[in-house]
Amino acid sequence: MKSPRECAADLMRSLGMDPDPWQVQVLESAHPRLLLNCSRQAGKSTAVAVLALAEIMFRNDTLVLLLSRTHRQSGELFRKVTEFHRRLEAPLLARRNADELALANGSRVVCLPCKGETIRGYSGVDLLILDEASRIPDDIYLDVLPMLAVSAGRMICLSTPFGKRGFYWNAWVNGGDDWARVEVPASQVPRISEDFLASARRLHGEANFRREYLCSFDAAEGLVFPDFARCVVPGPAPEPSAGKRVGGIDFGFRNPFAAVWGVLDKDGILWLTGEHYSRGRPLSYHATQLPRGYTWYADPAGANERAELHCANHHVVKADNAIGPGLARIAARLEAGALRVVQDRCPNLLKEADLYCWSTEPNVRQAEVPIDEHNHAMAALRYLLSILDARRMAGQPKPAAGNQPPRPAQRQFKTRKELWDDPDCCGTPIRFEW
Repeated sequence: MKSPRECAADLMRSLGMDPDPWQVQVLESAHPRLLLNCSRQAGKSTAVAVLALAEIMFRNDTLVLLLSRTHRQSGELFRKVTEFHRRLEAPLLARRNADELALANGSRVVCLPCKGETIRGYSGVDLLILDEASRIPDDIYLDVLPMLAVSAGRMICLSTPFGKRGFYWNAWVNGGDDWARVEVPASQVPRISEDFLASARRLHGEANFRREYLCSFDAAEGLVFPDFARCVVPGPAPEPSAGKRVGGIDFGFRNPFAAVWGVLDKDGILWLTGEHYSRGRPLSYHATQLPRGYTWYADPAGANERAELHCANHHVVKADNAIGPGLARIAARLEAGALRVVQDRCPNLLKEADLYCWSTEPNVRQAEVPIDEHNHAMAALRYLLSILDARRMAGQPKPAAGNQPPRPAQRQFKTRKELWDDPDCCGTPIRFEW
């Protein structure tokens, strides 16, 4: 009996599609780890969907998982698989729903969102497909690796690049012989015309065009803080006793719990010297990871969490959640050179800075709202500066003591006894009947 990879190319032809040479290479590859770095509209999803269908049709008791950054994205790939199955008149169909296609031979394909609590329930996976792999967080990637340990299953990662970050880029550059690589820029796709590429270059800009159509790992366009890396310094870090010890906290469970901390020195420079970044752990665990003796400015939405950290003897202050002013305070410190991140101390903060982008959606672009992802450590920094720099306008220091405007006179209030004994209060002493 032929193996699925020996049948996959013929299966694609039977669906009325003539595979490109690189698609044949993907369909017939026996390598256990495969990276596809392909242009938009190159046909990578089509090739992988055909391969997934071949796996469940020509091998009994096979489990194929489709995983992407969002459920919608993995659902799109799953719909390709089910559509190809329908076009073949649904052979061996046992059941089919929105997330699973099961066949009578015991094989099935399942699509999943990028959530650790959802994917950890699967084991013995024969083929794991990571769609838009460059956007999948590293911790989720580490969560899915054990699925292949016993089954010795295969993994295919398909994507366009998303900057020099994450497991996908690291595997492409540093993975060595552990990975087979297939690169397909738009210039090698005969279905994409030169006129279309010229229009896309004008519409998307050079950086986005190179990433989406030329397979380039250039930095993402539209970063909120494109020059954030310039605040990284080699150290040594100042001692905690060298200034005010402060930190910021963004609470999370499914999303990461993120904390950054450091020292505000006598010159007003904030040195970030540490971080804690963890997902799926209770607050009691996080409380043990935070250093003592710091003032923490925390997510204003987490009243219960702040109270619990108080009980664990951490000094926690409610922060301000206004995004615009918070981002402006970060930008002001970057511009003034008043933010320093000690090298190797805050790796997740620096990763997020390389991913934290302005929204490109037309309905939110006018509001200057960043995309709500890759922002947990960045939110912790924003919470920290929301209070620390609350009285600084555009990065300007507070007025010197001699230039302070006079404070308004405070009203003096009398106690109840003083009111009782004062004959001039309302003309006569006041008596109450209880």
